[in-house]
Amino acid sequence: MNERVEVSVVMPAYHEEENLRVLLPRLRGVLERLGVTYEIVVVDTECERDNTREVCAEWGAKYVNRQGGDAFGAAVRTGIAAAAGEWVLFMDADGSHTPEFIPQLWARREASDVVIASRYVAGGYTENSRILVAMSHIVNIVYRVVLGLRCKDVSNGFKLYRAALLKPLRLQCDNFDIIEEILYKLHRGHKDLRITEVPFSFKKRLHGKTKRNLFAFMVSYLFTLLRLRFGE
Repeated sequence: MNERVEVSVVMPAYHEEENLRVLLPRLRGVLERLGVTYEIVVVDTECERDNTREVCAEWGAKYVNRQGGDAFGAAVRTGIAAAAGEWVLFMDADGSHTPEFIPQLWARREASDVVIASRYVAGGYTENSRILVAMSHIVNIVYRVVLGLRCKDVSNGFKLYRAALLKPLRLQCDNFDIIEEILYKLHRGHKDLRITEVPFSFKKRLHGKTKRNLFAFMVSYLFTLLRLRFGE
């Protein structure tokens, strides 16, 4: 009989070998101390580009190649499909989401369907540059108002989801806007959706460069907003 998995930690990765060498032992230590049954699912590129598979094997993480291309949205969809846990926790593989914060999210799950590590509630903070912070604020305010979302940090990917609600979603976005698509479709399908935000300090990435193109980022977010608001 397969052991019940309480939480699947899903980490989309794209050239993150160096960061995963630091994060995976920390993550395993946090989950072991938390006393839960867990799995760590690292969703790599469609074709291997570095030694991420070997790092996963060293630290007992499940290695999965994303399906349907190398876009971030493909990694998220692949991760959801691969996750076996009753809860699914998404976190970035660049070090901006600290494993040591997971117990604070886990502690709030019983009264929630989604628990957000929030930069924009009292006590939250982000170490990003001013232009990224300004863009993030704009995106969050616009999405929150236009789509009627009842939370302040819509775009942060560090979220804990109830798997029974997450897995049935039909997700189409290919870029980072899939994070907003998930929240909107959960909200639309469950009017009583319970969202909890926990103050979190967003860190700078440990190693390497961001994969986000600012122009493509803004264009895709605008298109997705219009599609979600008027097309679905």
